[in-house]
Amino acid sequence: MTANEDLSKIIDIIKDHPIAMLTTQGPEGLLSHPMTVLKVEDDGELWFFSSAGTTPVENIEQRAQVNVSFAAKDQWLSVQGEAAVITSEPKARELWNPAVAAFYPDGPESPELRLVRVRPDGAEYWQTPGGTLATALSWAKARITGGKMNAGESHTVDL
Repeated sequence: MTANEDLSKIIDIIKDHPIAMLTTQGPEGLLSHPMTVLKVEDDGELWFFSSAGTTPVENIEQRAQVNVSFAAKDQWLSVQGEAAVITSEPKARELWNPAVAAFYPDGPESPELRLVRVRPDGAEYWQTPGGTLATALSWAKARITGGKMNAGESHTVDL
């Protein structure tokens, strides 16, 4: 695949499965936090909402390197990059949607609202044809025949 095709594939996976685990580095080590991608830009940049004083925000303010992972029944994606905590009411308005109002009833101008932007450095994605059932059958076949398992395809992408 070309770099543009890989980037397009990464963006498609994110758009199809916007719930992610954002892994940050804090004093207690690595921590993962479930987050919803609000927007993925054409260059793969990711946007999330969070709140002031939360563990992800505090960790990112101390160490910007993060990992964002996505999982589906037949696709997995790991994106590493640099995160930043941003306070921007215009950007919050741009990203606002009705589901977010449950977390921020004061709207995009909520004083505790923070944006988390992740600029990716690279990514790796895996696809398994047929999903988990096909993977299990491939594993069983390899064990029975002594052959090698077909685990699908994997691509590493520099962004």
